[in-house]
Amino acid sequence: MSKGKLIIVGGILVLFGLIVVGPKAMIYLAGSHKSLNSESHAFYIDGSMDLNQLADELVQEKIIDDVKSFVSVGEYKKLTSKTIASGKYLIEPGTSYRTLLNGFTKNSNGNGNAEVEVEVTFNNCRDIYQMAGKVSRSIDVDSAKLITYLQSGATLSKLGFTIEQLPALFIPDSYQMYWDSNEEMFVERMADEFKKFWNPERKNSLNKIGLSSPSQAVTLASVVYSEQSVNADEWPIIAGLYLNRVNQGVRLQSDPTFKFCWGDQLKGVQRLLAVHRDIDCPFNTYKIKGLPPGPICLPSPKVVDAVLNRADVDYIFMCAKPDYTGRHNFAVTGAEHMRNADAFQSWLANELRKKNAR
Repeated sequence: MSKGKLIIVGGILVLFGLIVVGPKAMIYLAGSHKSLNSESHAFYIDGSMDLNQLADELVQEKIIDDVKSFVSVGEYKKLTSKTIASGKYLIEPGTSYRTLLNGFTKNSNGNGNAEVEVEVTFNNCRDIYQMAGKVSRSIDVDSAKLITYLQSGATLSKLGFTIEQLPALFIPDSYQMYWDSNEEMFVERMADEFKKFWNPERKNSLNKIGLSSPSQAVTLASVVYSEQSVNADEWPIIAGLYLNRVNQGVRLQSDPTFKFCWGDQLKGVQRLLAVHRDIDCPFNTYKIKGLPPGPICLPSPKVVDAVLNRADVDYIFMCAKPDYTGRHNFAVTGAEHMRNADAFQSWLANELRKKNAR
């Protein structure tokens, strides 16, 4: 081949390379750009977002500074608002644009390839409203929407709970979830956790103590915990005492149950009176026989297990001990209980006198 022809062929090859290989090389170089953050950075994609919106958000949070390169790589990967996954991401220092975009890409599970889970914790909750408030601080769920979804007839029917029993569904603990979980996804996860917790062993224990459903066990546990939140060793004893009352047809007469009926109206009230106890309410165990229709708080799994492993005791009565331990004196007979109650009232009156004398 002559020199002239070689030059022509060479020129054609170079031109071909510029046309075909050049753009890919430019994309490769653009994808090699690094993020600006010097520390691990939490980044959230909230809802649907296209490439340009995503780039703008990243610029605002000082993660990237070259929108054109970022968008060009995303377009090459055919990313759109439908394939960019919402959620929480942890962006490490010096992450390439290519890696960023791969991480934001929605996978077959509907999550981003690099999406991270968050910890959702709810403990010591008085009711589902307080629980919803804690949950909404961890995942992208509005607490009011969560409550509305929970209390809808369709949800209650699907779960198999009455509205009073509903708190029994939620087992206080810490859970790993995706930040963009909605109210339906959260409730489905809680339903799965409920099924895992109520395994054959626990269901067998439930039958042994004469309760017919998990919600009854959680209801009793909520009363036990409301009576004794400090000394865990008393939980099985109090559970045994209340089950004795149920079996003998004696009202539970638990102060926390009628206090629950008043909501926040008795907040800060030191001494509960007969007028408080006289409230007409389906949860007031001074008025109703048996267990309340649902839990009066969200007790921890440890309290539920204490109920399932109730102490084999004959006690029917309990009264606070005349000291500051938070413990109780237990009794089988009414006479013994009256002696315990008199001792506590005398101690309390003496403590009040000493306080007023200061």
